[in-house]
Amino acid sequence: MRELFSDFSLELHDGGVYGLLGKNGAGKTTLIYLMSGLLTPDSGRVTYNGDDVRRRLPKTMNDLFLVPEEMELPQLTLSKYVKLNAPFYPRFSHDDMMRYLDLFEMPHDVQLKSLSMGQKKKVFMSFALATNTGLLLMDEPTNGLDIPGKSQFRKFIAQGMSDEKTIVISTHQVRDIESILDHVVVIDNSRVLLDAPLSEVSRRLSFRPLMQGDTPLLVQPSALGMLAVVPNDGREETSIDMEMLFNATLQQPEAINQLFTQK
Repeated sequence: MRELFSDFSLELHDGGVYGLLGKNGAGKTTLIYLMSGLLTPDSGRVTYNGDDVRRRLPKTMNDLFLVPEEMELPQLTLSKYVKLNAPFYPRFSHDDMMRYLDLFEMPHDVQLKSLSMGQKKKVFMSFALATNTGLLLMDEPTNGLDIPGKSQFRKFIAQGMSDEKTIVISTHQVRDIESILDHVVVIDNSRVLLDAPLSEVSRRLSFRPLMQGDTPLLVQPSALGMLAVVPNDGREETSIDMEMLFNATLQQPEAINQLFTQK
């Protein structure tokens, strides 16, 4: 059996939306499940507020919520589901949940088993964010959502975010979430290739048309010509292209690491 993580270390800070990016098979889902306490590492520990998540202490479990990529919801109405599950989360807000359901254009009470995959995600994510846990883990949350649903998702995260919440979104669909991220983590081959706030990415890198004399980390064609990721010389700040950042990090990990570790 292939070992996914070896000598692996990652620390999340309070507040902000983290994008956890990696190729298929890089271990994003496994890492999310380790962070939630549903999987046990062979060695090492995953801690939340100083407590090992595998102990599944009440004070940990009522401040942490996982939205898996695929879910099976019980044969219950939404109101019954909320009545049974909301008491486990001390900061659950019924008003917040109604607001999120309205944003997703979902009824306030539905039979859960009758929903499509995309509808299930919208309802479950509305409940998840309304728990107001300090840590919310989301594995491929935009899978199953149509284009309007993905736009609603971005508004949903923006509306529900606060300084007291940390949201980790694991995805390979980087275009779906790039506008809502505060921090990006790229993993591959048991390594964290990039772990940086987007403000730092803007300071270190430029995303723009290729120019003569550039030493690009990545070049790719577009309808407007050749676009490049180049080290920022400090004279410009450009919009971040998350897909190009991801590809540059995978193709030039050592160069990216050197760029982000230098003072």
